[in-house]
Amino acid sequence: MINKPTPDLKQLDGQSMNLNEHNIEQIKKLFPNVFSEGKIDFDALKSELGEHIEAENERYHFTWNGKEQAKRMATTPTLGTLRPAPEESVNWDNTENLYIEGDNLEVLKLLQKSYFGKVKMIYIDPPYNTGKDFVYKDDFKDNLANYQRLTGQKDDEGNPLTTNADSSGRYHSNWLNMMYPRLKLARNLLRDDGVIFISIDDHEVHNLRKICDEIFGEANFISNFVWKRKKEVSNDSKNVSIQAEYFLAYSKTSSTLLTLEELSKEYVATSYKEPNEEFSLGKWRPVPITVSKGLSGGGYEYEIQAPNGKKHNKLWAYPQNSFMNLESKNLVYWGSDGNAIPQRVMYAHESKGQPCTNLWDNTATNKEGKKLILELFGNNYFDTPKPVNLLIRLLKLSTQSADITLDFFSGSATTSHAVMQLNAEDNGNRNFIMVQIPEPTPKNSEAQKAGYETIAEIGKERIRRAAKKVKEEHPDTQADLGFKVFKLDTSNIKKWQPNLDDLETDLLSAVDNILPDRTSQDLLFEVLIKYGLPLTLPIKQLNIQNNGQTYQAWNVANNALIACFDKNLTLDTVQAIAELSTPENPVLRVIFRDASFIDDITKTNAIQRLKQAGIDDVLSI
Repeated sequence: MINKPTPDLKQLDGQSMNLNEHNIEQIKKLFPNVFSEGKIDFDALKSELGEHIEAENERYHFTWNGKEQAKRMATTPTLGTLRPAPEESVNWDNTENLYIEGDNLEVLKLLQKSYFGKVKMIYIDPPYNTGKDFVYKDDFKDNLANYQRLTGQKDDEGNPLTTNADSSGRYHSNWLNMMYPRLKLARNLLRDDGVIFISIDDHEVHNLRKICDEIFGEANFISNFVWKRKKEVSNDSKNVSIQAEYFLAYSKTSSTLLTLEELSKEYVATSYKEPNEEFSLGKWRPVPITVSKGLSGGGYEYEIQAPNGKKHNKLWAYPQNSFMNLESKNLVYWGSDGNAIPQRVMYAHESKGQPCTNLWDNTATNKEGKKLILELFGNNYFDTPKPVNLLIRLLKLSTQSADITLDFFSGSATTSHAVMQLNAEDNGNRNFIMVQIPEPTPKNSEAQKAGYETIAEIGKERIRRAAKKVKEEHPDTQADLGFKVFKLDTSNIKKWQPNLDDLETDLLSAVDNILPDRTSQDLLFEVLIKYGLPLTLPIKQLNIQNNGQTYQAWNVANNALIACFDKNLTLDTVQAIAELSTPENPVLRVIFRDASFIDDITKTNAIQRLKQAGIDDVLSI
């Protein structure tokens, strides 16, 4: 007889976050009155929104073939999982950095529960849709199976599956259908003060701007930065020598502010005066302190007499006692004749910085990116890798010490290199999440000759070598230079798919619902990602001795979760788990395999024993 799940043992949901349900819950919080018998009354919702309803048939909008399916792709849960690969990782037990191999659409879905609203900066360098680069072709019905097929890059007839030729009738649509669901999912992961930067060139910058306006909101557009990627002017260009690319910047909310940058040498040289006898502490400039009437913020009206006698009655930015304080510190400039309207003296070394410009013509170039790859590997495996200094500048604009950065088109892994290097320079503790599909390297390429079968393999090796370089340059750094590797795969838990031709065998195999090639550690990380816990929590392996047998268990984040997936568990083993919970450090939740227990009576008693220990959250897979 097949053991049925005990009713009191809750089943863990094997799907990724259901975004449709999440969105409905958000509407319920804002407008609970528009729900009737669990359904949305759209007439009531329109009434709540008042004038913010577009009633005209002709309206401004952006659409293309496949857009509705692309939207559904973003909200369709995945049944996949992320399998740990400690043997390919660096400092597995302690690092909080992640490198994930897999289709980024499926990976972004899996990250929703654990990293929803936690990422401070996203940077991506997606395919530019030049007609030759890698463009993902998703499958609405089963994208996980599609991913496994696409990693081979060829269909049954040997035709390429992942390029988007410009002769295609839906050339732009194919690219938009790839980008839209990924950006939709990425927005969910951003913090309210988070920022996304997207590299792009002339092929799709116009379309990217439109879908970003829709996904992130026009009000959250920050800038279309122009980056001078090369210094040389190509003489063989057809019409115009292209030296620049772009990166669009959007925030999660309109209140997000980028960090001020240090004053540039050029700005100080042209805008600041040389020290003199009166103002000798460094380069300085006069800053007006008058306020125009009618501006918000008001001002302070009083009379000021200049050293040489002239009186000025204006609306000032400072109250009178504050102005007198500036004057006592010799921070007021009265003009060359000592009678001008007073201005505040601002020294360059005291400045908090200046807003960054949208023209980046002196940051770094692709040539510097290639030079660094050559230095690390002895060969150039990428045509246009982004330079580390470009990413460092973006990180400085948008992150602080302990923020999370995500790059789900990781490629040459420049973002991870930049995070480690900046942490070493400013003693930061930023962490990265890199996602890269294991795209095969070109046949007979230098990378393949060197033994790198996929782009992901090069990316992981780049991080290892970059970490070594950072350590050599900063020997005293305490920066996190490791990373955990995970790989996208089908769920460890078998789908319920009866085989009508051999129903008896299929029913018997359902007694053990875990795939035979999966480990206890595989199960643990599927539990974390499906439960909504970060993949970098500290984990301790426990060995529980009972009646001469050793049972393996996992303690996650010091009793936040205890997991045991061994078979034939007895009540004594459960009692040993219960005793891990103390008043000072209670166990919050416990999870088993549904087939873990020696019998149903033990399972029922186990639940009661754990409840007696104060552990009410007990689940099974």
